[in-house]
Amino acid sequence: MRLIPVASLQAGMKLGKKIYNEDGIILLSENAELTDAIIRRLQAHGLDFLYVADPRTDDLVIPEMIEEETRRRALGEIRTNFRKWATPSVKNVTYPYLGKAFSGLIESILDDLSARDDAMIMMMNMNSMDHYLYRHSLNVCVYTLLLGQLHGYTKDELTVLGLGALLHDIGKTKLPLEMLTKPSRLTNEEFELIKQHPDLGFKMLKDEPGIPLLSAHCAYQHHEKMDGSGYPRGIRGSEIHEYARWIAITDAYDAMTTHRVYRKAMLPHLALEVLYTGCGHWYEKSKLELFRERVAIYPIGMTVKLSSGETGVVSRIPGHMPQRPVVRILKDPRGEEIRSPYEVDLSTQLSIVIAEVDGMEMVVGE
Repeated sequence: MRLIPVASLQAGMKLGKKIYNEDGIILLSENAELTDAIIRRLQAHGLDFLYVADPRTDDLVIPEMIEEETRRRALGEIRTNFRKWATPSVKNVTYPYLGKAFSGLIESILDDLSARDDAMIMMMNMNSMDHYLYRHSLNVCVYTLLLGQLHGYTKDELTVLGLGALLHDIGKTKLPLEMLTKPSRLTNEEFELIKQHPDLGFKMLKDEPGIPLLSAHCAYQHHEKMDGSGYPRGIRGSEIHEYARWIAITDAYDAMTTHRVYRKAMLPHLALEVLYTGCGHWYEKSKLELFRERVAIYPIGMTVKLSSGETGVVSRIPGHMPQRPVVRILKDPRGEEIRSPYEVDLSTQLSIVIAEVDGMEMVVGE
């Protein structure tokens, strides 16, 4: 399989991985032939990249952070329960079963992550047409739990951290949908309203049976910055709980690498560069360094051009040096297809670097 921009799809190509709709139902199966109408529909739903079948790379193994069944079940639970929270109801109604349901999801995600040696943070937005808030909540949870495992938290600590990450944006369910899906930049007044979601989320979660108070504080603090320039309270440094400091990084990364109604997704290596512009004053340096060590900034299957002039696809990601993947060369420096593809391991060929990445023009900013 190869990972290519949806904008570069052509009729006749065959899909490499299943695509699901918002209800978890398979819309397109592997090897489904793409037509112009299907491609237009995929573009309209905000997908930026897809895996397509390619005999030269059909042996590539695309690692998943969590099992497909875990992902589908998680999105179903998130979708169902977030919708309940979004529905206007009698004041002070609680949902005592939610803590148990979401804690079970956290356990399943942890089991999946633990079963993978050298698990890496991979993009998770390539085969689902689900609502942005649902996908984003799951992605941030998975990314944060992996970092928490690497950091050495206990299972109980990871459960609290995972719940905080999963529910960090729950306050957005109380905001007008038209504002969340607005295809243009928000006005100053609208942005001020959006900035209320951490406070709204905290108030929703703090008295919820089965949801730890510390998880509620993750929702409250995930937009705070190390230098005090964040919101809603403008707290700084150690005043921000360490769980929220992890979530601040994964939340920003997933937001940048996901298609939004008002801008296209950013490639992982560019998103990491943006994160590092805030190193120390927005994000905690040590946490950002661990994130950098475990994020696959060049996903397997992505087309890259090397400084040597050769073009190929990322075929493997060395766990000890994820920023320098193994590339399967498909074109020579003149741009001509080669008959016998070969691989270049950038973790050993240090004089060669990735010069270009095959993707859409990316727009920086939230």
